[in-house]
Amino acid sequence: MAVFTPVTLDEIAPWAAQYDIGQVRALKGISSGIENTNFFLSAERGEYVLTIFEKLTFEQLPFYLKLMRHIAERGVLAPLPLANRDGELMGTLHGKPASIVTRLEGACQMAPHPVHCAEVGAMLAKMHLAAADFDIRQPNLRGLDWWNETTPIVLPYLPDAGQHLLRAEMHFQETFASTDAAHRLPRGPIHADLFRNNVMFDGERLTGFFDFYFAGVDTWLFDVAVTVNDWCIDEVSGALDPARVRALLAAYHAVRPFTDDEKDAWRPMLRAGALRFWLSRLYDFHLPREAEMLTPHDPGHFERILRERINQPVPPLF
Repeated sequence: MAVFTPVTLDEIAPWAAQYDIGQVRALKGISSGIENTNFFLSAERGEYVLTIFEKLTFEQLPFYLKLMRHIAERGVLAPLPLANRDGELMGTLHGKPASIVTRLEGACQMAPHPVHCAEVGAMLAKMHLAAADFDIRQPNLRGLDWWNETTPIVLPYLPDAGQHLLRAEMHFQETFASTDAAHRLPRGPIHADLFRNNVMFDGERLTGFFDFYFAGVDTWLFDVAVTVNDWCIDEVSGALDPARVRALLAAYHAVRPFTDDEKDAWRPMLRAGALRFWLSRLYDFHLPREAEMLTPHDPGHFERILRERINQPVPPLF
């Protein structure tokens, strides 16, 4: 959501005319995030978000945009991608894929309580079930294969202790992924990036999930682990907050009960969720792209979380 591709109001007005949104009134760059260029777009018929995709291709994007429409039509609170007058969910802006989606109401809840975590857990389970019959299958592009590709790139930037941790965790995750138990885990389309800044609330009422552009087919439990690692932790230490963990997991379990295999895989998945974001933050921090308003995230945050998940007890899945 950094601005890699600047766009002016004069440039966007004729381009947006292909959508049934009326006259464009304002365009404001969004500073958070590090993958795509995003703007708040105010128009005569409502409030929207314009996204210019910096890495995803025209061939990959139908998965994300059609997934959002699929789950929104089944009652999951998510932005709705708009079709242009040709019926297409994306167009070309400055030579790159671009789309417009509806803007959710509310604000991000950056200091969540158990009640917020319960709302997130229930909606995440609902999303998994709603997406189970989605007929486009695209893998999680930031899964194990990407971890293997990225590890040798970031290793030289780490001190000896960090290198040892990364090599050891990669060995652990590769070994676990090869087991029969891992292959039995329920899977389907997942959000894969459901952090607090990708969920909107109005008070204690959840108003929607957004930023689905890391979504892919993977284990549902990995999605739960990524979510718990952000929503249910002490920000300084990375330690889990048992009350928030219990609230999120209980609410999820009430909608989509966990399996015994998922119970056994819970700690490995929490570690996998921490590893994935440690790797991506290491890459973005040490090999940044040029962009307006871009501030890379601290990779040390997820290194601390990974060490916590390895060394400390975790609340049970159920």
